[in-house]
Formats: sequence, C-alpha cells, structure tokens
Amino acid sequence: MAKRIDATDVTAYYGGFKAIENINLTVEPKTVTALIGPSGCGKSTFLRSINRMHEVLPGARVEGSLTIDGQDVYDRDVDVTAVRRMIGMVFQRPNPFPTMSIFENVVAGLRLNGVRKKSILDEAAEKALRAANLWDEVKDRLGKPGAGLSGGQQQRLCIARTIAVEPQVVLMDEPCSALDPISTLAIEDLMFQLKDKFTIIIVTHNMQQAARVSDRTAFFSIEKTGDPGRLIEYDNTQKIFSNPSQKKTEDYITGRFG
Repeated sequence: MAKRIDATDVTAYYGGFKAIENINLTVEPKTVTALIGPSGCGKSTFLRSINRMHEVLPGARVEGSLTIDGQDVYDRDVDVTAVRRMIGMVFQRPNPFPTMSIFENVVAGLRLNGVRKKSILDEAAEKALRAANLWDEVKDRLGKPGAGLSGGQQQRLCIARTIAVEPQVVLMDEPCSALDPISTLAIEDLMFQLKDKFTIIIVTHNMQQAARVSDRTAFFSIEKTGDPGRLIEYDNTQKIFSNPSQKKTEDYITGRFG
C-alpha cells in the first residue's frame, strides 16, 4: 500500500552545518515527485532524511516532523530497520552485490528478513524482476553474477531488489545519471508502471526527465554557498515548467542559473 508523506519544518544538519531548513511538503500516495535544484541545495539530504539514511553519518541529525501516513519516522519507539524496509532506496550508480547472482541479489533483502522457503523466494524474485521489466532478459541466467549485466540492467536489478521486500515508498537518488539514453528511457517507463503500487520520489538534475516522469515537482535552492537549502516552490509539474510562481524557479528551469 503506497503511503502519504508529510514533511513539516524539516531541518537537517551535518554536525554544525545546516544542510536544509524548514522544508514543508506533502507527497500523495501513488505519485511521482521530482526534487530539482542546483548542486548542494539539499535535495539528496532531504531524500535520505525520509528513510533515516541521513543519520548514519556521524554528527548528522534531523529536526522537525517527517510522517508516513501519520507516523513520525523519527519517533523514539520507531524501529529504524522497519522504516528502511518500508521506504526503499535506489542510488545514483547501480550497486548490485558483486559476489551474488542475479537471483540472490533480488532476494537478498528477503533473506535478511528471515525468508528461507525456496518457493517463496522463487516467486518473489520473478515478481520483482517482472515488475522491473527485467525478467525476460535474465530468466535464463538467474545464477549468473549480477555485476555481469549492463549498466541499465544493473539499475533495474537494483530496483527489483528494492521492491522485492514490498516497500510502500521508493526513493531514487539520480537513478539515471550514470546511464545511456536508452537505459534512461527504460527506467522512466518503469517509474510510470511502479507508481500504481508505490509512492516515488526522485532526485534529478535532468529537467526534461522531471517534466516527463513526475506528477509534482519541488524546487530547492540556496542563496549562497554555505547557506542551507530551502524549498522555493512545490506544485504540479505542468505548472512548475509552464508557469512557475517564483522567478527563481523560472530562472533555474530556463537555465539562467544552476
């Protein structure tokens, strides 16, 4: 079941450095939301705050409220592992486990969660690979190393690994930045299909990609180097790219800065 995300006055720190300040936005279930903005404006920091990946860095912390269907993921009694199981993440570069086969890559999370029955693992692997549009390409070589796939296939393998544990939210941090145009298109097509089941948030520097794949777009920016990133504008993607409310947004998407 896809989840609604509500961020209220979210501020994140790396030690004494304030990376983002007072981020307020709501992401509806079964939508794709794009986070855009210049480098260093806090897009990835905000993304990693959602599933508490931000706090794995020494001295990092988050203030404010970040709720998934009303449950604050930073409450003291919340299990961090459960949060990261519910909120999957796909990273900038494909990162299949190099010593594992394609099959073992997909079911790694399930095994970590204690699933051992072969029939369940087999079914889950096929379901995830089909959902990632990879099954037909790899079904006859599931025992081969995942690292032997092409870059685009590796990224779809990582997406299959993420969705195999059936999260409700999928975070994607520039998932196409290291891919060729054809592989990028395959990932974008996949996003359209996956949003029927998941809430998806993607960080991208590709304005055309944001316009193509997202329902809503959040524009982050900074005043100057060293300042915290702030949310400048958040609206329906069509409006952001055709008639933004803020001049700074218009300047960024038209290439005047950033």
